[in-house]
Amino acid sequence: MMSEPASYYQRHIFFCLNERKNGDDCCAKHDAQAGFDHCKAAVKSQGLAGPGQVRVNKAGCLDRCAGGPIAVVYPEAVWYTYVDQHDIDEIVESHLKNGKVVERLVTPATVGR
Repeated sequence: MMSEPASYYQRHIFFCLNERKNGDDCCAKHDAQAGFDHCKAAVKSQGLAGPGQVRVNKAGCLDRCAGGPIAVVYPEAVWYTYVDQHDIDEIVESHLKNGKVVERLVTPATVGR
């Protein structure tokens, strides 16, 4: 019997960086780029980046604009709404490093576009 192959990354976090040209609300208007940059730097500085660990990625629209800025962590499929660098630090430390969901930042399931 073959065992499941190990995932290349233990966790993957995607940040929506979408900017709507028509003026509608979007993650880019909520400083999503700064959140992405801060997360990428924090993951790297803590030695969490790379194969077998964590990957921080940019994403286009994740279609949950009303909760923006939005990030999602896989494989757990946990959606986060963050406000500032302190929220990002908490996601990195608690979820990306230690596997514990930051409940206070979880985007409500009913929040969509």
